[in-house]
Amino acid sequence: MKIIKLETFSRPMVGFVKVTTDSGAVGYGQMSTYNADISALVFHRQVARYALGRNPLEREAIVDSCVEGEYKYPGSYVRRALAGLDTALWDLQGKLEQKSVCGLLRGTRTHVTAYGSSMRRDISPADEAERLKALKDEKGFQAFKIRVGKICGHDEDQWTGRTEEIVPAVRNAIGDETGLFVDANSCYTPEKAIEVGKMLEDHGVSHFEEPCPYWEIEWTARVTAALDVPVAGGEQDVSLAQFRRMIDIDAVDIVQPDICYLGGLTRALRVATMAEEKGKPCTPHSANRSLVTLFTLHMLAAIPNSGGYLELSIEDTPGMDELFYPLLKVQDGKVAVPDGPGWGVEINRTWLEKADYQVSEA
Repeated sequence: MKIIKLETFSRPMVGFVKVTTDSGAVGYGQMSTYNADISALVFHRQVARYALGRNPLEREAIVDSCVEGEYKYPGSYVRRALAGLDTALWDLQGKLEQKSVCGLLRGTRTHVTAYGSSMRRDISPADEAERLKALKDEKGFQAFKIRVGKICGHDEDQWTGRTEEIVPAVRNAIGDETGLFVDANSCYTPEKAIEVGKMLEDHGVSHFEEPCPYWEIEWTARVTAALDVPVAGGEQDVSLAQFRRMIDIDAVDIVQPDICYLGGLTRALRVATMAEEKGKPCTPHSANRSLVTLFTLHMLAAIPNSGGYLELSIEDTPGMDELFYPLLKVQDGKVAVPDGPGWGVEINRTWLEKADYQVSEA
């Protein structure tokens, strides 16, 4: 069995990959969201040639050949494009074996607890607290994540005093029994991050994400060593070697690869194994309602060091509910793992027909 055709269907927000073999077997995957039209161009120029003519079940070797073959391009776009190929190969194998991806990984969990992930910094603390309490009552969420500081903020807040106001406001609204995570999106120097972290500890926060610029792993390590609140990070990183360094120096307590940023499930599983060997939980980043959340759901249901929560965006992103079906739903704070072959969902054919189309063939 050989790969004979690789097709992409892309729009700026999202892009899908379809793998077809000479036996007629097919699999669907997704490139990383945002600028997915650029990722599609990279896919056909810098990824497809390493897969055409290969056995699709030799996934590890194909993924490694894409990375090593493009060694002069170690950054984000090749990995974002590669994610589409890798996840399509997992889907294809699942359909061949009539197993879900979770089943291929010998996972046995049928549901994963989700946390409601807020993406907003433009919302007042009072309004954020109110909407999270309403979602807790409606969906049964057992944890939420909110935003503090400012993106790459150089110690500045989104507006003066917002961080110090929103943390206690949300905590009071959702109650002490509900998990509260915060994300600083690379805002702080170590000194400021430690100051903020002490305040978070006072309010029972259990996850302080990306406190320092993510590329400054030594800064983050200083923060992690100084705080009791667990520090999380890794979503932006696309190098397995960087993850190894990050884990070896205990830069973070919780490891957060993003399946689509990193280059697919195959590479994300390697990161999870690195974390497991050091006794660290893995809670992947999945901050939108595209297939990345579905991929992460299957992964969390199978890995032994799952951090226990699926990140599930609570934001209304136009078009995301039109990508695949059935949609993921939260009930009693949990999301069911699809048990159909592969990823267990169907891609919306109407969406594919309206997308920009490119093809590479053997």
